[in-house]
Amino acid sequence: MRIVVALGGNALLRRGEPMAAENQQANIRLAAQAIAILAQEHDLIITHGNGPQVGLLALQAEAYKGVQPYPLDVLNAETEGMIGYLIEQELHNQLPDRLVVTLLTQVEVNANDPAFAHSTKPIGSIYTQAEAEQLAAERGWAIAPDGNDYRRVVPSPEPQRIIELAAIQLLVQAGALVICVGGGGIPVVVTPTGGIRGVEAVIDKDLAAALLATSLGAEALLLLTDVDAVYTHWGTTAAQPLHHVSPAQLRRYSFASGSMAPKVEAACRFVEQTGGIAGIGRMEDATAILAGQAGTRVQ
Repeated sequence: MRIVVALGGNALLRRGEPMAAENQQANIRLAAQAIAILAQEHDLIITHGNGPQVGLLALQAEAYKGVQPYPLDVLNAETEGMIGYLIEQELHNQLPDRLVVTLLTQVEVNANDPAFAHSTKPIGSIYTQAEAEQLAAERGWAIAPDGNDYRRVVPSPEPQRIIELAAIQLLVQAGALVICVGGGGIPVVVTPTGGIRGVEAVIDKDLAAALLATSLGAEALLLLTDVDAVYTHWGTTAAQPLHHVSPAQLRRYSFASGSMAPKVEAACRFVEQTGGIAGIGRMEDATAILAGQAGTRVQ
């Protein structure tokens, strides 16, 4: 079975953990162990989030006043390389006989996407409301709730086309385990002359993963995060996990934008467009989610 596995940025850097390199390496090692088990029986394509990491790079860039801070598309490229390198190395250690390749990937968005006027994608650290409001005033950020906390939010346009899709297909056909479309891909627009240029945004990783899975003809899409399943009434005493649901059933509920909502939308899109299987749940439960024994299975 061909499977696209999407690793959430918060699964690679757990909520509340310091954004230290050793923490990311430890979490990626756990992810690689789960992926290696799947790779023994299936053809995998790996993608990943970058919300915490791209936010950290943005903060670091602001610390040096000698030049203007680098734009988000460049920071996206940096995180694709950084996280891809860590995943690739750990997968090589787990699967020494497999060819593992990280591909820097650009994803086309529409220059007129209304998302550019409405920031929704959370990046960077978690703050209290008071901290977030102070940073918003000092730096001109847009902020929004993230569970009981707050984070910076940036524009998140819809992914339209994966520029390097043909190269990804060639690598997959050659038997490589490919890591690509990291952080939703580097957001670019097509110019009137047919060229491409980067834009100041972060594409949602889950929607990009659904596009990748559909474009590659995958039979399954696994969206792995730091929660064990999709819950109705999340954060309340009435919270209930959803285990086996159809897209139509999932669409009856409301989920938090910027966290579970994009995962649910990505799962629904993939299943509706391909008739395949989508799963949402914890990274360490990947095999059980695919088997329908853990997480939320959408079919």
